[in-house]
Amino acid sequence: MKVSRRAALSEDERLAALGRLLTDTEIPMRLRVAGVIVLLYAQPLSRVVRVTIDDVICDGDAVLLRLGEPPSPVPAPVATLLLEHIANRGNMNTATNPASRWLFPGRRTGQPLGPNHLSALLNKVGIPIAAARGAAIRQQLLELPAPVVADALGYHDKTTTRLRNETGGTWSRYAPGDHARSPAGWAPRGTGDL
Repeated sequence: MKVSRRAALSEDERLAALGRLLTDTEIPMRLRVAGVIVLLYAQPLSRVVRVTIDDVICDGDAVLLRLGEPPSPVPAPVATLLLEHIANRGNMNTATNPASRWLFPGRRTGQPLGPNHLSALLNKVGIPIAAARGAAIRQQLLELPAPVVADALGYHDKTTTRLRNETGGTWSRYAPGDHARSPAGWAPRGTGDL
């Protein structure tokens, strides 16, 4: 049996879905936040549900989301939504979850919301997860070098390089690694060495 997969969303579809999640108050808050994380940061739901409130870092006026290293900046309208969600998370009033650190606490003691359940809920509100992730990662790779995207979003660099090649990104000559370090055996020229 052949399994068909929907192609990634177009950039216009991705932006429209983001706009809807940011503004449509009829959609439950946890779905809005989870969908935005997928559409901006290309995260699988299995990873989204494992995010804790400790992964949301407030640094002065900036809000960062730790998905990889370094933590990723969160744009202002998304930061507002994210912080509002943290202040009003669901499933916190049960006897089993009063101190849960999960960004998306589940109903079972110490457990986050299930990724399959979250996927079904997001699909019901019109967010196709696989297509959304594909669009998000490809957009990131058009704007940034594959190794930078891999580190920041917690992807393997071979995955982002393969996707960059498929996407036709322009960062094919970017050299990953620590650029502040000099290669072994290299010494700077003095002004009299020219």
